[in-house]
Amino acid sequence: MTDEHRRKRATEGFFGRRHGKPLRPSQRATREDLLPQLRLDLTSPAPADLRRLFDIPIEGVRLEIGFGGGEHLLYEARRFPNMGFIGVEPFVNGMAKLLAAVKLEPLSSLRVYDEDATQVLDWLPPASLGGIDLFYPDPWPKKRHWKRRFVSDKNLDRFARVLKPGGRFRFASDIESYINWTLLHCRRHEAFEWQASSPADWHTPYEGWPGTRYEAKAIREGRRAAYLTFIRL
Repeated sequence: MTDEHRRKRATEGFFGRRHGKPLRPSQRATREDLLPQLRLDLTSPAPADLRRLFDIPIEGVRLEIGFGGGEHLLYEARRFPNMGFIGVEPFVNGMAKLLAAVKLEPLSSLRVYDEDATQVLDWLPPASLGGIDLFYPDPWPKKRHWKRRFVSDKNLDRFARVLKPGGRFRFASDIESYINWTLLHCRRHEAFEWQASSPADWHTPYEGWPGTRYEAKAIREGRRAAYLTFIRL
């Protein structure tokens, strides 16, 4: 069994379907061309200094887990050209959308991964990230599926290991049960402190927030989003 097959079998199952509509020929060609160039190689040890992953000088590195179509990830990479960004998205169509945008506007500050984000978290060196973003993750609303929610004690331990002191974990969702779930798990974890100075804070979008297609859908369907920020102590 190859290392690639072992990684695929080792997934912890936090995401649902992998494929949507069949990719168009142009999308397949772009994916075949760009994904190998941008994809993290987890078969080699991670560099002690993550800035070595990028071809340009950068000041720090952030991670976005489950970037969907890449709207926020691309926005932040363009907004902060001196930062490096790692984006993880197992959904083939979402990755294809991001790569199509990168083909039109190349970004040397971007690296991606198309499997389970826990594999990246376990690969990264300690205290190597300035931030982790998890926006509109699969809520797994049925109680029997809650164990598949990405926010868990085990994954918060992973976050705590790779975040620098003062680093931020940001979580956004429109699903009330998942919002409460995340607050409960993070507030009882000794490594994280919730940043909220007023009752309105958690319903106020992040500074510079561009929105996402998932958020737009939630608003159309009458659901209110929450934006939580936790600091690594």
